[in-house]
Amino acid sequence: MKIKLGVLFGGKSVEHEISVISAIQAINSLDREKYDVIPIYITKNNEFYVGEKIGDISSYKNIPSLLKESQRVIFVSGDNKTELVRYPFKAFGKNVVDYIDIAFPIVHGTNVEDGALQGFLKTLNLPFVGCDVLSSAVGMDKYVMKTVLKDNGIPVLDCKCFLASDYSDPEKVMDAIEKEIGYPVIVKPVNLGSSVGISMADDRNSLYDALSNAFDYASKVLVEKYIKNLKEINCSVVGDVDEAEASECEQPVNNDKILSYDEKYLGNKKGGASKGMASTSRLIPADITSAVREEIRTLAVKAFKCLGCNGVSRIDFMIDMDTDKIWFNEINTIPGSLSFYLWKPLGVSYTELLDRMINLALKREREQENITYSFDTNVLEGINLSGTKGSKGTKM
Repeated sequence: MKIKLGVLFGGKSVEHEISVISAIQAINSLDREKYDVIPIYITKNNEFYVGEKIGDISSYKNIPSLLKESQRVIFVSGDNKTELVRYPFKAFGKNVVDYIDIAFPIVHGTNVEDGALQGFLKTLNLPFVGCDVLSSAVGMDKYVMKTVLKDNGIPVLDCKCFLASDYSDPEKVMDAIEKEIGYPVIVKPVNLGSSVGISMADDRNSLYDALSNAFDYASKVLVEKYIKNLKEINCSVVGDVDEAEASECEQPVNNDKILSYDEKYLGNKKGGASKGMASTSRLIPADITSAVREEIRTLAVKAFKCLGCNGVSRIDFMIDMDTDKIWFNEINTIPGSLSFYLWKPLGVSYTELLDRMINLALKREREQENITYSFDTNVLEGINLSGTKGSKGTKM
């Protein structure tokens, strides 16, 4: 019997459209002999829709029209499955549209990749592919991620973190950056990807603009030293905390100081259609020595396990060409296009990669079934909350 696999994508995120591309790429590569695939689109208002055209990329040229032809659903937990129930409910007739055995979130950015969606799925007792709530949240928050990795011996650049409330006094914030870091600096929202809100500053005027831009997208901003003579190297990892392996390394090729959103997703656009991260200009394998390649791949696996990741992630590194120092930059716990293009050079097809991710999720579910989450107790027997002293005045 086939596994009912719900592929979730979209959501309330600035990377909404990229999620649609990544998910439908994956849907088209899943093994239909093993999986009965149900595409589930999440609108920018976090509403869930299913329908015949939800898995068709051409339908997203007119999303309002697509939604009119599709069915909004809500998730209801059932016995070893989760039902997709019609919403609004019909007074008569069948309201259960379908069900799923396991969810496959292919989402990017805040509100979906950061543990929020994963927590929702976990509450439903619905197994899901990819990182759990904690690793998703830590992986999304660049400052928290850096502190965890630094404590575990992974090389990360020193940084400062500022809240939107701090920026009520921009001069004070800029004084602190100039004193403790110095120019040039990179300014980025603490919890976004796809180069959204990221910019470089080399003087006070550009720093003000960079901070203002970043705070447009997030309430917390990270500032770190900018490496002038930089080589970016990315590497994907698949596995879990028990066992993981690294992919081939890539070297992004960009025409600007920072690889922009358009370069990542629209750089090689052909025939009006984006191919997601698979379209980005890159060198595979990267132009690095075999020793540097192995060091990066080793660091990638170490960081992946340290953060408790599961499934496929992409880890971005920076090499300071003036010192040959390798720095961990960030992790993408659900990378664009799931980084399938980094596994092809190692002989791993996209279908095989997706299958492995699903099997890792099922393994985690089996392991969690062996954990006790409750125990018999009579603490509620005869409890009386009529006391006036709160919990300490409770009469047992």
